[in-house]
Amino acid sequence: MPKITKEDFNRIIAEEMPLAHELGFRLDAIERGRAVIRIPFNKSMLRPGNTIAGPVMMAAAGAAMYAVIMSELGAIKEAVTTNLNINFLLRPEPGDIIAEGHLLKVGRRLAVAEVTILGEGSDAPVAHATGTFSIPPGSG
Repeated sequence: MPKITKEDFNRIIAEEMPLAHELGFRLDAIERGRAVIRIPFNKSMLRPGNTIAGPVMMAAAGAAMYAVIMSELGAIKEAVTTNLNINFLLRPEPGDIIAEGHLLKVGRRLAVAEVTILGEGSDAPVAHATGTFSIPPGSG
C-alpha cells in the first residue's frame, strides 16, 4: 500500500502547485515505489518541429519522482529535487505525456528514482530520467 493516495497527491497538485495544476498534471496510478503521472496534451507543449518540448518531459519526470517518494514516505511536501538527469531518446508526437516512476533507493536524507517517459500510444520510451530528492530532517 502506498503511503499517499492518488486523490491526496492530486489534491496537493491542485492546491499547492499552481503551474502543475494549470498544465493538467495528474497522478494516474500509485503503489509503493511506483507512480504514473500524465500530462494531457496541449498545443503549448509543442516546440518547433511539432514535437513535445524537453522542459515538459523534465517536469513530468520531476513530478513522477515526487509522487514515487511520497508513495514510500507519505506526504512530505518539502522534499526537493537535488539532481535530475534526462536522456531524450525519441521525438514524441503531439499527445499526452506519461511518466512512469520507480523508486531505486531511500535513505535518511536522500531518495533516488528513475522515470521512463512515454508518448501516448507508444510503447517505446521517448526519454529516461534519474533523479535525487532531498528529504527534510525528521521526515519518513
